[in-house]
Amino acid sequence: MKILMAASEIVPFVKSGGLADVVGALPYELSKLGNDVKLFIPGYSKISREEFNFYPVIEKLAVTVNDKNYYARVKKVKLPKNKIEIYFIESSDFFDRDELYVDPVTGADYKDNDLRFIFFVKAIIELVKQLEWSPDIIHAHDWQAGLLPVYLKTIIKDDSFFKNTKSVLTIHNLAYQGTFASERYKNFGLPENLFTPTAPMEFYKKVNILKGAIAFADKITTVSENYANEIQLSAEIGCGLEGVLSDRSNDLSGILNGVDYSVWSPSRDKKIAHNYYRSNLSGKRICKVELINQIQLPFRENAPLIGMISRIVDQKGFDLIIEIAEKILAMDVQMVLLGTGEDKYHQFFKNLENKYPDKFKALLTFDDDWAHKIEAGADFFLMPSKFEPCGLNQMYSLKYGTIPIVHKVGGLADTVENFDENSMNGNGFVFEKYESGELLKTIENAVRLFGKKRLWIKIMKAGMKLDFSWTKSAKKYHDLFSSLI
Repeated sequence: MKILMAASEIVPFVKSGGLADVVGALPYELSKLGNDVKLFIPGYSKISREEFNFYPVIEKLAVTVNDKNYYARVKKVKLPKNKIEIYFIESSDFFDRDELYVDPVTGADYKDNDLRFIFFVKAIIELVKQLEWSPDIIHAHDWQAGLLPVYLKTIIKDDSFFKNTKSVLTIHNLAYQGTFASERYKNFGLPENLFTPTAPMEFYKKVNILKGAIAFADKITTVSENYANEIQLSAEIGCGLEGVLSDRSNDLSGILNGVDYSVWSPSRDKKIAHNYYRSNLSGKRICKVELINQIQLPFRENAPLIGMISRIVDQKGFDLIIEIAEKILAMDVQMVLLGTGEDKYHQFFKNLENKYPDKFKALLTFDDDWAHKIEAGADFFLMPSKFEPCGLNQMYSLKYGTIPIVHKVGGLADTVENFDENSMNGNGFVFEKYESGELLKTIENAVRLFGKKRLWIKIMKAGMKLDFSWTKSAKKYHDLFSSLI
């Protein structure tokens, strides 16, 4: 199959969240199944052109948006480890920005995000025609690429170049939908009847790209089985689109994201102090000692270290954490937090660090090296998300023997099994009610069991033996794509 994959970010080039990890790994696995995969990404100016070899493809690709002509520069990269071609759509009008989606000056979304991603999608359509590469499948990720399935069934439906092309939409986080004021609908070049009340592109008098993509895609996937159910049943998790999704339930499925174990495995990780294995865990203690030293906390042999790596926002459970933070630190534990987010939380955690300098460290940034060190050096990984489409860090943590403490929701529920002292089964600690008291009880239980070393090692090894590699998930995507052609 010829598979066109379009997304707004990809590792190792540019990343703001887990989407980039998925787009960086899935195409390679699909190619190993015999597919011809090409990737299409915005050519943001913040992507390093020195670190990778960018080859020019087209210097001036004409793209029309709302009757105005723009030009894209197209460059191509082939990563050393595979033969996947990645095409970057460059534009001084739209992608020469300091950030991907949010204006750092105002703290709000760029006002022309609609134009930016209309341009991106239309450039892809023109580019594949010039390449004379007609895809069997268009795989669009999130709202930024969501106009591809919309245009495929509307403005290019009579284009013979795409007559056999089918589309699949993958929703990574339903909270981000690509909504715009009604007066901006004219920018999309779509028929007026698609923006009447309850029509595919209309959502409470606003333009909603994701809603349109859900309506027009041939198949829809989300990034875990549990999340696929939750978004149809819950108004909160469905973010207002639960009815639209329920209407497409026969075409909606959940495929769990995979993990790239060439990057995230304690036996191969080049960013940690010492590699270690399920059969020999001695290196994990070395990783913990180095991490504790680097974050300038005193090393205490019997005190578990709780790690967190997250966007610091309500969705990730921080509204619960601030209610019980001092009660957590009253226990014989230490804690390290890595991430950025809302100012109110930044200030809270700075104050907490000042109050508990021997027990708590806040690294209010995002740094991939730190992320690896925390995964390897922590004893627990705390992930109490209010909702979590898939989550990757809990799967990384399981492989690193860093036992996850999670809320039973979305992909967390699909991957972490609560440890039961009677059956002696489980790989982590799970709380069901989204309440700070329930979270605190779960942490207290985990800390209690940390003192039982033989039991603790059993839980660690139960997680480390699990395999969440992309092989199984890629086969599910392959089978889904095959069903359409």
